[in-house]
Amino acid sequence: MLAKVCLALLSVLLVVTALSSAQGQSQSMPGMKMPVPSPSPSPEKAAPGNQKAQPSPSPHTQMKMPAEELAPMDTGVPLVMSGDDMAITVGTSQSNVMFIGQMGSGTSWQPISSPMYMVDKQKDNWLFMLHYNLFVGLNRQGGPRGVTEFGSANWFMPMAFHRIGKGTLQLRGMFSFEPFTFLPGGSPLLFQTGETYKGQPVIDRQHPHDLVMELSAQYTLRLGERGTWYTYLGYPGEPALGPPAFMHRYSASENPSATLAHHLQDSTHISFGVFTTGFTYRWFKLEGSIFNGREPDDHRYNFEAHPWNSRSIRLSLAPDRNWSAQVSYGFLRAPEAAEPTTDIRRATASVQYTRPFNRGNWASAIIWGRNHQSSPGEIHNLNGYTFESNVNFLDKNYLYTRLELVDKNELLRAVDRARLGITQTHPSFRIGAYTFGGVRDVWNREKFSLGIGGDFTLYSKPAILDPIYGNHPASFRIFLRVRPRKMEMGKHALHGNMGTTKGTMP
Repeated sequence: MLAKVCLALLSVLLVVTALSSAQGQSQSMPGMKMPVPSPSPSPEKAAPGNQKAQPSPSPHTQMKMPAEELAPMDTGVPLVMSGDDMAITVGTSQSNVMFIGQMGSGTSWQPISSPMYMVDKQKDNWLFMLHYNLFVGLNRQGGPRGVTEFGSANWFMPMAFHRIGKGTLQLRGMFSFEPFTFLPGGSPLLFQTGETYKGQPVIDRQHPHDLVMELSAQYTLRLGERGTWYTYLGYPGEPALGPPAFMHRYSASENPSATLAHHLQDSTHISFGVFTTGFTYRWFKLEGSIFNGREPDDHRYNFEAHPWNSRSIRLSLAPDRNWSAQVSYGFLRAPEAAEPTTDIRRATASVQYTRPFNRGNWASAIIWGRNHQSSPGEIHNLNGYTFESNVNFLDKNYLYTRLELVDKNELLRAVDRARLGITQTHPSFRIGAYTFGGVRDVWNREKFSLGIGGDFTLYSKPAILDPIYGNHPASFRIFLRVRPRKMEMGKHALHGNMGTTKGTMP
């Protein structure tokens, strides 16, 4: 098992090394010709007689010719420009494409116009990309149950794309060093629940993610010029259930905290065993999964083996480049190790919106998730509502918010219930969390960006919980954020490291 972990880490190092070697090298493809401006006509030729001379268009203006007016170009590498968006061609087709900005976690969709913070390299008809996000800072959770700790939330995601036959192969990994950068039991987060540590439920802490969060392969085959069929296999991976996981949503990209509704909406993003297949046609996607629904245990370095006895189905919509939505339903067999007789039927729905503007971008998401928990003698219905919004303005500045209302029925241990005079085993409480924060990029290099940020969170709760959490608990964070710089569409096109396509919107 240790060899598998070492192999996974070695793969990350190889990708990072390959990407680093690309710095400063030209990315132009052999044989690719860029538009060349025509020489300015002389005044004598441009203005015969008494006609006024007309200035010729500048080279920069000519470079901005819409991609649809350029001839399709097959460079052998699957990366192309489709209108204003970067995309991956499906097989050898130059019009059937998968938009990179639309790719969320697993097989989920984001809005096509979502910004991308990645570095990329092309080699031997392969496209390699790397996304990562690293938050390091002070975490202060207030109230009687709050503590103050230093820690780091982080993840690294290498990807590779290659044409095979009439389709395109995507390989993806995702890794996190949170097992080393979180203290045992997880990072402090008031009112958070989910998973176990040393056989006990995790309460008021966010559990660390596994060292290996995803190792997956997806093959997409084109069906005409408007449709695709694909299969996805992950060990671990993410089934077709819920919105993109919180760390992949651009609406949450500046926030280092997990959502309190994580285990009602997108907690299946690390499942040790997933098989998904589905179809897309224009702006519709219908997919289904079978998977292992058990939450990861507290041994964060191993590969787990449980029956693939859970299932899900999801319908996603992307009516234009700025919108995406999904509805999904799943059955999870005994997801919590501490409650092996409790099954969950989860329903989710979400809408995401992204709008680029001059020197910035605005992204928002509305997410609902519901767990119907059933065990011998007990039935619980828990709902979670999340609103997120993130605005980037004047290139370097970010403001974000997250507003949540979440039902929690695992906040109290036996000693807490006795102290409050509660006899129910799983009393449910409606918790509100209201976060406001900002980040500013202070150092931008060619391959990465460093930002400084912070946020604060206020809470609402039933008064019966005051002896446990205090009357008005509040929390704050101060952090550094490191990630790749935003990919510039024009820069890739002007440097000639991709083709163009006449592909239309889905």
